[in-house]
Amino acid sequence: MAPSDDELPKRDVKQPLLFECAWEVANKVGGIYTVIKTKVPVTVSEYGDRYTLIGPLSYKTAPLEVEAHEPTDPILKSVLKDMHDRGVKYLYGRWLIEGAPKVLLFDTGSVHHRLDEWKGDLWNLAGIPTPPSDNETNETVIFGYLVAWFLGEFVAKQLTHAVVAHFHEWQAGLAIPLLRKRHVDVTTIFTTHATLLGRYLCAGSVDFYNNLQYFDVDHEAGKRGIYHRYCIERSSAHCADVFTTVSHITAYESEHLLKRKPDGVLPNGLNVIKFQAMHEFQNMHAISKAKINEFVRGHFYGHYDFDLENTLYMFTAGRYEYRNKGVDMFIESLARLNHRLQKVGSNVTIVAFIIMPAATNSYTIEALKGQAVTKQLHDTVTEIQNRIGQRMFERAARYTGDDAVEIPSMENLLSDEDKILLKRRIFALKRHSLPPVTTHNMVDDANDPILNQIRRVKLFNHGHDRVKIVFHPDFLNANNPILGLDYEEFVRGCHLGVFPSYYEPWGYTPAECTVMGIPSVTTNLSGFGSFMQDLIERPEDEGCYIVDRRMKSIEDSVNQNRRQRINQRNRVERLSPLLDWKNLGIEYSKARQLALRRAYPDAFDEDDDFDFGTGVGFGGGVERPAFSIPGSPMYRNGTATPGDLGTLTEEMQRLGTSDYRGSISGSMQWPGISKEDEDEGYPFPLVMKVRSRNGSIRSGTSTPGFGGGSRGDVGYSKILSEKDLQQADEALSFAQKATNGR
Repeated sequence: MAPSDDELPKRDVKQPLLFECAWEVANKVGGIYTVIKTKVPVTVSEYGDRYTLIGPLSYKTAPLEVEAHEPTDPILKSVLKDMHDRGVKYLYGRWLIEGAPKVLLFDTGSVHHRLDEWKGDLWNLAGIPTPPSDNETNETVIFGYLVAWFLGEFVAKQLTHAVVAHFHEWQAGLAIPLLRKRHVDVTTIFTTHATLLGRYLCAGSVDFYNNLQYFDVDHEAGKRGIYHRYCIERSSAHCADVFTTVSHITAYESEHLLKRKPDGVLPNGLNVIKFQAMHEFQNMHAISKAKINEFVRGHFYGHYDFDLENTLYMFTAGRYEYRNKGVDMFIESLARLNHRLQKVGSNVTIVAFIIMPAATNSYTIEALKGQAVTKQLHDTVTEIQNRIGQRMFERAARYTGDDAVEIPSMENLLSDEDKILLKRRIFALKRHSLPPVTTHNMVDDANDPILNQIRRVKLFNHGHDRVKIVFHPDFLNANNPILGLDYEEFVRGCHLGVFPSYYEPWGYTPAECTVMGIPSVTTNLSGFGSFMQDLIERPEDEGCYIVDRRMKSIEDSVNQNRRQRINQRNRVERLSPLLDWKNLGIEYSKARQLALRRAYPDAFDEDDDFDFGTGVGFGGGVERPAFSIPGSPMYRNGTATPGDLGTLTEEMQRLGTSDYRGSISGSMQWPGISKEDEDEGYPFPLVMKVRSRNGSIRSGTSTPGFGGGSRGDVGYSKILSEKDLQQADEALSFAQKATNGR
């Protein structure tokens, strides 16, 4: 006979086990890989070996990223053995990154024969349809059932510690409604990095953010053939104990499209490397710029008639989403800049790079030839230079002490053989065509949106063009025979990053520019842009230009009269601590503790000092939705729809995320992080926006939908009292003492 709930031992909520589940664990696909990988060190410092990552097994990447180990925990070993005996293949070991976290990767192909069974169960259990032709959804179903299977078995055998499971994006989130319907004692967090429907809607020509409240979400998802994916995403958001997003702009979007107000915002961070002296990253810029100069000489051979010392490099990069990433605005801006530079007779040259992976066949012959002929010229000049040096040395060494010193002339130093060889190399630089716009042969050149717009604005790299364009439709790496730099090196060598996105839930590209000391242009519709706009008084003075794409049309945005202050690497680099995981990782801890309080309210006393976020965002005593509430979007008549789960949405409980530098008053520190890391001085002050403590608990003021209002308003959010803030300070002080005591 199974023991009753009262007979089971109480789980330890102060030392919980953490499982973080994402499709991109040890599997680089997009930005979530960067989020997980860079966040690992601060999570390991907090949880140690109580932290495990779960993802799908990719035989292409896993052998290079994971070192296999046998599990040492007897319960984990028993669960994995039982699953293996039933045909599940997996890889368990350590992810070979900083922090070396434990990782568990499931081979979805090993149980593909159970797909139809699980899809039928998903329909009966949750009312979520899954068409047979969508391979990505099929993989999501298998992976979701494997994760739910594993966590269910693990929690049934491990009864001493609370278990927190954090899921990223809809591909990993399917396990959440399954766990809820099966009454598995797991505390769940769901983080959406971008909504499915939002990405699809923004790709079309719609005024997305100003019409969010008017969209018929079921109809729009069905019209775009993603209704089943939308059901998975929405059920994951509603069934999770805590629902979060990566930015306030995405929170506003999720509230209307997923019909649940996020409980807080978990901004994406980076591992910031501090330099002992400010000139260090300036030197790195010079080194990387020299490598880009080599590429430019080769790419524009035969038309290399501009001065590299008077040339600026700007770029845009990211996933190939022509409108969402603002490539249309970027190219239009370049065309107008080219016209203005020509009109004033400027001698400044702009080389604009577009780094966006697309379908290609191979490198273009012209791009390869350019690098080859310039390399031959460089080698020949180096060889002639060595010969001249040797001849000059020989002539000088023969000096006998006479008063008259004969300086060898160029005619004597440069032989006829050298002149002929040099002429041959120079004649090889003759070119009868313009420098190519793209470095690769495109699969569908005639219908490529980027190339078509370049043709429309006639930026063909003519000699009279002051703006040149290079479209590199592939990832950058040091082994590239054309542009042989890693992405980080390339960014450091540029002068400006331009990311005028229309849909960008966060935006790692401008954040990476900030960390590497490169000025950037972003928009107030990106999570990063609104983050900086909320935090910094005048972000443009710090090298972070924010374009208004919410209240202005593309025409108005392109014609904005913004000062081009490119030489700001000293100022923009000092913003990097704002994006450091040492500070932003605390928001993840707040989310986990909020989830534990909702799952185990009886385990926390009213005056419990365990949680350093007490009173800041947890709302005190928020009850967990009952297990009897359906774990999927389904009407009582059984029709599959993401309909009536809106009633599950609780009043939004903020996590206190407006103080992005960490905990309030800065008294909380991560284990293993020295105080010196926090005390970085700058020769000029960084002006932060001044807010009252009460006001700082609200969401960002620049974000639509999160202003003040009454309880009935859409934008309503809870304001903390002074008593709440006093309790928070006491809890923070207690946590600091506990940390120092360890």
